[in-house]
Amino acid sequence: MNKEYQTHLVVDYGYHVDPFLPVVGYTKLVTNAICSSHSHPRAQLIYATSGVMNIVVKSQIWVVNPLQGLWIPEELDHQVSFQQNVNLYSVFIDPSFTKNLPTSSFSFDISTFLKQLVFKIVSFKHDKDVNPSQRKIMDVFLDELALIEPSSTFLPTSNHVQLKNVISLLLNDISTKYTIDYYAEQSCMSSRTLSRLFIKELGMNFSDWRIRLKLLEAIKRLGEKKSIKEIAFDLGYENTSAFIFMFKKNLGKTPSNYILENKINEPI
Repeated sequence: MNKEYQTHLVVDYGYHVDPFLPVVGYTKLVTNAICSSHSHPRAQLIYATSGVMNIVVKSQIWVVNPLQGLWIPEELDHQVSFQQNVNLYSVFIDPSFTKNLPTSSFSFDISTFLKQLVFKIVSFKHDKDVNPSQRKIMDVFLDELALIEPSSTFLPTSNHVQLKNVISLLLNDISTKYTIDYYAEQSCMSSRTLSRLFIKELGMNFSDWRIRLKLLEAIKRLGEKKSIKEIAFDLGYENTSAFIFMFKKNLGKTPSNYILENKINEPI
């Protein structure tokens, strides 16, 4: 059964430029909605305590779950789709306060401290009467934002016709074990040509791209509280040990430790 998506979800706070209001918070429970491609003068931090978001920025796809946040600089086109029920939290930063903040978009492992700052800011009223206590919290929030670092959990894409077909096949069957030869044949090209396309268009080889796909899907499912064993077999691994090895090799920690380090999602 096809899901029905709302296509008119618009948040005005991103367009309100006012240096007397450095940051403004927003929260909403969103169900099956899509924000069409747009940009705004305020930068944005996107986070959700439950549910999964797909965010497209330029030629990259980000899958953001409750273990991560996403940073979007000002005036950067992006499209967001919300799968099922997403408990969305977002903070918009006025352009006069983004000088020391990242200039590119990326997902990142959001700390418990930064989460609580987001929750606190969301509780503030949306007016210019920012009291000294609130301003201190906003300043700390901006200091923390300046320290965030990108994770490797994004998936580069391409509009190249033949490569786009291969990407679609891989996305629709993440557990597959077919070699590059199979996908080359499906797209009427040689495996050598397809290999070169991956490097040229996506900046990584076929094997690394598929591992990135599995890693991103694993993080998504960890955020959905799926078991490690279930995730391992769903992604095509013969045992959990092989999956854990892949995860730790790429992120420097086991799936269990990844969950433990990001386990507090709700406001205190």
